[in-house]
Amino acid sequence: MSAIRQTSFWSSRVTLPRTPTVYVIDDDVEVRASIQGLLKATSLRSESFGTAEEYQHRKEPDRPGCLVMDVSLPGVSGLELQRKLADAEVRIPIIFITGHGDIPMTVKAMKTGAVEFLTKPFVDQDLLNAIQQAFDRDLVTRHHHGELAELRKRYESLTMRERQVMGLVVSGMLNKQAAFELGTSEITVKIQRGHVMTKMRAESLAELVRMAAKLEVPISKK
Repeated sequence: MSAIRQTSFWSSRVTLPRTPTVYVIDDDVEVRASIQGLLKATSLRSESFGTAEEYQHRKEPDRPGCLVMDVSLPGVSGLELQRKLADAEVRIPIIFITGHGDIPMTVKAMKTGAVEFLTKPFVDQDLLNAIQQAFDRDLVTRHHHGELAELRKRYESLTMRERQVMGLVVSGMLNKQAAFELGTSEITVKIQRGHVMTKMRAESLAELVRMAAKLEVPISKK
C-alpha cells in the first residue's frame, strides 16, 4: 500500500461525539500492521484482532467507528460475523477486504449492508474514503437511534389515556371526535392533548404526527 500525503484530512471532517475507532480484523499479522500504520499516519484510532472471536470479546463493545475485516477468517468468517452482528442489532459499518474476492461474495456482502468491498492489494486512499463513508454512516445511525430513544422515553411518560388521545389526534380527529370515541368531554380531551404536546415536546400537530410515525404509534382509524 502506498503512503498517504495528507494527514489533516480526518481531523477536519470527523465530527463524531467520541473518538471513532477503526477495528481491523485479519489473520495476517503483516496486513494488520500495514493498515494500522496507515491509520496512525492519518491520526485515526485503531485496534486490531486476528479473529472474529477476539473482536467479539473486546472490552468496549459500543464505541463509534467501523470494521475493516477480511472475508476469509479462521473460525468465524467475515460474512458470518456480519450476520451475527446484524442478528444482535449491532449496526457498526463494515468494510470488507479480501485477497480472493469474487462477484457472488461481493454482492452478498453489499446486500447485507457492507460499506465497501476492497480486493488486496488496494489503494490507501480507497480504504480511507471507505472509512470516512463508514464514519458518516455510523454518525447518522447513532443520531437516529439516540433521537428515537429520547422519543420513546417521552412517550413512556404519557398516561394510558394520553396515549389514546395522541393516537386519535395524529390520525386527524378533532377534539370533539376524539371525545366521542373515548366517551369523555371535549374539554377533557383538549386538556389531555395539551399534556401530550408538552410531554412529547411537540411544537405543532405536524411535529407530533412525525414523532408518532417514528415511534410507530398505533393510529386510530376514523
